[in-house]
Amino acid sequence: MQHSRRLALPMLGIAVFLLLWHLAASQVQTSLGTLPGPVQTWQQFTNLVAEHQHERDREAAFYVRQAKRNAEKLARAPQAEVRIREYTGKPTFFDQIGTSLLTVMAGFLLATAIAIPVGIVLGLNKGLYAAFNPVIQLLKPVSPLAWLPIVTMVVSALYVSDDPRVAKSFLNSLFTVAMCSLWPTLINTAVGVTGVDQDLLNVSRVLKLSRWQHVRTIVLPSSVPMVFTGLRLSLGVAWMVLIAAEMLAQNPGLGKFVWDEFQNGSAASLGRIMVAVVTIGFIGLLLDRSMLSLQRHFSWNQQLSQH
Repeated sequence: MQHSRRLALPMLGIAVFLLLWHLAASQVQTSLGTLPGPVQTWQQFTNLVAEHQHERDREAAFYVRQAKRNAEKLARAPQAEVRIREYTGKPTFFDQIGTSLLTVMAGFLLATAIAIPVGIVLGLNKGLYAAFNPVIQLLKPVSPLAWLPIVTMVVSALYVSDDPRVAKSFLNSLFTVAMCSLWPTLINTAVGVTGVDQDLLNVSRVLKLSRWQHVRTIVLPSSVPMVFTGLRLSLGVAWMVLIAAEMLAQNPGLGKFVWDEFQNGSAASLGRIMVAVVTIGFIGLLLDRSMLSLQRHFSWNQQLSQH
């Protein structure tokens, strides 16, 4: 009964939401027509799936034709040089999803690699924490819309290459995500380190643990719940920041897909935008649940990890 209740209540909430969405959407008229409801949004989703499959079929056919031409060329002249050209078709909706996921994870990992060590250092040293806390509080609320032009100019100035391995658009989005998402992890890590139980600190002194042993065996296990709380917050911020950055800078990804459909202004555009909105929310939910699962796995305090 408890398991059925746990499953039934979320399903009931989703059903109520879909009903309210259906009733409200039919009452809203826009310049592109009536606001799509759940049914119209699902229809556009199936269209996007079909477009993706069609594009993959075209890509496969392209490589088949290319392989056939190269084989014929080598048959006529075995010493001939053949080239393998990359398929350059238009990215589909699902290609954009993949691009956004790759970018957000790269930016989040970069932010994590910076935030956790810095947070540990600040948490272990009250003087440093007091000195840098005003700077953190100053930079933390800065909007990604403000960071993006600065990041774009810095990347353009420093990343100069005739044959770049990584696109500048990817680096712009990556660094913008990292700049905006590192603060929750940094702050929570520092707070977690400063909140280590005094009895554990006394044990560390009695055992005369080295600084590294103290951090590894006392500080990190005690602060894991707070660190993961910061990571969950940072990942949510990273995902929101990325979509905004992609829309503003027209970098590849879901944000650009939404903006392109808005500019397109066709009869199907509004439904496709709604598909993107639902997808963005669903991916955000999956990212949060994934981080919560990691927290439950690594945290010694299972009670805290349930929140």
